[in-house]
Amino acid sequence: MSAPAPSPLAIVDAEPLPRQDEVLTDAALAFVAELHRRFTPRRDELLARRTERRAEIARTSTLDFLPETQAIRVDDTWKVAPAPAALEDRRVEITGPTDRKMTINALNSGARVWLADFEDASAPTWENVVTGQLNLIDAYTRNIDFTDPRSGKAYALKPAEELATVVTRPRGWHLDERHLQLDGTPVPGALVDFGLYFFHNAQRLIDLGKGPYFYLPKTESHLEARLWNDVFVFAQDYVGIPQGTVRATVLIETITAAYEMEEILYELRDHASGLNAGRWDYLFSIVKNFRDGGSKFVLPDRNLVTMTAPFMRAYTELLVRTCHKRGAHAIGGMAAFIPSRRDPEVNKVAFEKVKADKDREANDGFDGSWVAHPDLVPIAMASFDAVLGDKPNQKDRLRDDVSVAAGDLIAVDTLDAKPSYDGLRNAVAVGIRYIEAWLRGMGAVAIFNLMEDAATAEISRSQIWQWINADVVFENGEHATADLARTVAAEELATIRAEIGEEAFAAGKWQQAHDLLLQVSLDQDYADFLTLPAYEQLR
Repeated sequence: MSAPAPSPLAIVDAEPLPRQDEVLTDAALAFVAELHRRFTPRRDELLARRTERRAEIARTSTLDFLPETQAIRVDDTWKVAPAPAALEDRRVEITGPTDRKMTINALNSGARVWLADFEDASAPTWENVVTGQLNLIDAYTRNIDFTDPRSGKAYALKPAEELATVVTRPRGWHLDERHLQLDGTPVPGALVDFGLYFFHNAQRLIDLGKGPYFYLPKTESHLEARLWNDVFVFAQDYVGIPQGTVRATVLIETITAAYEMEEILYELRDHASGLNAGRWDYLFSIVKNFRDGGSKFVLPDRNLVTMTAPFMRAYTELLVRTCHKRGAHAIGGMAAFIPSRRDPEVNKVAFEKVKADKDREANDGFDGSWVAHPDLVPIAMASFDAVLGDKPNQKDRLRDDVSVAAGDLIAVDTLDAKPSYDGLRNAVAVGIRYIEAWLRGMGAVAIFNLMEDAATAEISRSQIWQWINADVVFENGEHATADLARTVAAEELATIRAEIGEEAFAAGKWQQAHDLLLQVSLDQDYADFLTLPAYEQLR
């Protein structure tokens, strides 16, 4: 008697979308189901391990490089696989969600790479998940155009040789996709995003002279990188493409991963192409992990924690040294400024700051960096052109001068800045505005001339939580309390209502966003990720 066929994935609680059958084919869903069967149990174990590690940090208030992996760190003989031609030069990368207009604009932007984002810059509505995949398929088949319904402006792709190389970012391991279930269990969003994209596009990208390239977010340990590597090995065999075709760049955006950079590259060495240094998620991770650590871990206003802060400098310099020692690209952080069409003076000041930041990264040895808007591509490009010239990267610059001790990465108290009352108001204002847009299905949101994503909301609510629980006293004499946060939030809600008018206010999700921000900022039990309770409200 033959074994019963594996049960198929079920699409749950989702209205049919136009052309969804082109993405949710039986073959693609069978592949995603197989990924789920093989790898979700290990995903679950690794999420449990995160909780155990957090408890250990709460007990000790410290972190160190792992003694059990020292042999990997001291072995100078191993390197990651050589970069494919399409990823050899990554001097400017633009980031953004996979909606149709952004897909065209990012590919046309002049950046070398587009981070096509299913993660922090995309609210995971079912429509965004499916149509984002469809937009990428259409881009690779040059079956994509867009006409803005308001302006009438038409968008179309430039010639293939002028387009950015796509590096896709799936969701982090912690997020599930409730609309795809196997025997009543949701499939991890990471496996849905990776699986659908890889299944439909791996061979198509090879035929275009590129490949299936990925950014891996929210990684917390080398064991999580090992899981991704095993996913890649299985997937390449499944569709019959050569091992090593996949390339992955890992975001070092958690404090625990910062202590395991070499091990993460080692686990992915046949598929690794680099590491990236972020800011908001990294700071969020420090608050989350060291929230019991007392006043020495209290961060000032997020905008005062620049990449030149000593503990941030230790992190970025260690990242460059680690990458270049192992033959990988080191990719710098985000320039999030959104140029104003009305205020050239604001632009002038901001462009100078962007240039200074990108100059610093290029001179520190980074091989490329991120921007959020096409107008910033030329500025970042000029900074890296000045250092790289005709070279595709500076991986030959080994930064042997860098020496970082374990304590340097968590020396938050080396900052002389302090939390401020204006910082609290900004965290509340940005948090409410971002969450409201997210609940309407928008993950990349322009707020106060900056392009914000979910990491912004995470650091904003984390700072409110940390300042209240540390009983911070602001410069105006006010104590950070739950009541003060509620007062500021109510005032911010009234400001927004006056700003946009009653009709727009009523049509939005402002009260819901206000309530959710206060929930995750004031609950004694700190939520691991804002997006987990927010996803329950995303309809």
